[in-house]
Amino acid sequence: MLADLGVPLLVHAELAGPIDAALRRQGNLTDTELTRYVHWLESRPREAENEAVDLVVRLSHATGAAAHVVHLSSADALVALRTARDAGARVSAETCPHYLVFASEDVPDGATEFKCAPPIRERHNRERLWQGLADGIVTQVVTDHSPSPRALKCVDSGDFSRAWGGIASLELGLEATWTEASARGFELPSLVEWMCGATARLVGLDGRKGSIAPGRDADLVVWDPEGERIVDAATLYQRHKLTPYARRTLSGVVHATYLRGRKVYAAGAHVGTATGRLVRRGGA
Repeated sequence: MLADLGVPLLVHAELAGPIDAALRRQGNLTDTELTRYVHWLESRPREAENEAVDLVVRLSHATGAAAHVVHLSSADALVALRTARDAGARVSAETCPHYLVFASEDVPDGATEFKCAPPIRERHNRERLWQGLADGIVTQVVTDHSPSPRALKCVDSGDFSRAWGGIASLELGLEATWTEASARGFELPSLVEWMCGATARLVGLDGRKGSIAPGRDADLVVWDPEGERIVDAATLYQRHKLTPYARRTLSGVVHATYLRGRKVYAAGAHVGTATGRLVRRGGA
């Protein structure tokens, strides 16, 4: 049905089998062990992602439908994605700022603000994801914004097994991605493609969104790519202020944001009321 409609299937790519096997290997962990990030990481092995991506590729081949892997964290899956791309399969993938910024070796035990699924993996895995972006295998960087209150994040107990799995980074995504991308030699056109152009094409809105051109919506950001700020969680606009980016220095300070030509944010303050509306593909 999706193939006939020309609509892509967006897939959270983790299979239950490898996860269940990992949990059996871990057995019953103590309360102290449940606060250790390494145990959360081991409970969501990269095999769960790799096998899921393989399945997505096979199903895309079989049905002719386009498929898009969301929040990819395992760099091992890049091999299958590259093979699929080279074979002309309609399969694409995105990763997230937190997979490009953080590394599992640096996540403190009990710091459940870093919990997400799939999990933040090792430093060498992070660098391979950057290479996947450079090679055009990963085509997008999307925040997968998922805020939650402190209680759901189990901040007091630091229990990774029970904590809400998600990272809130919608308002920090541009700065976080630019900070790490520029440090690796990427330039602004790459950022625009990953976060604007490719995303608009995926959902069929590239006639209106994703570029600065005549006839497009005037969705604009005024920012200083060389400006820096230290993230103060208390000043974030999200309702729940918990973030793994707290106290981190980010580059690319945003000064103003325009939605369809209307200024909705400026100099650290909302301007009026945002007027979001449903946007349909092709004006249908």
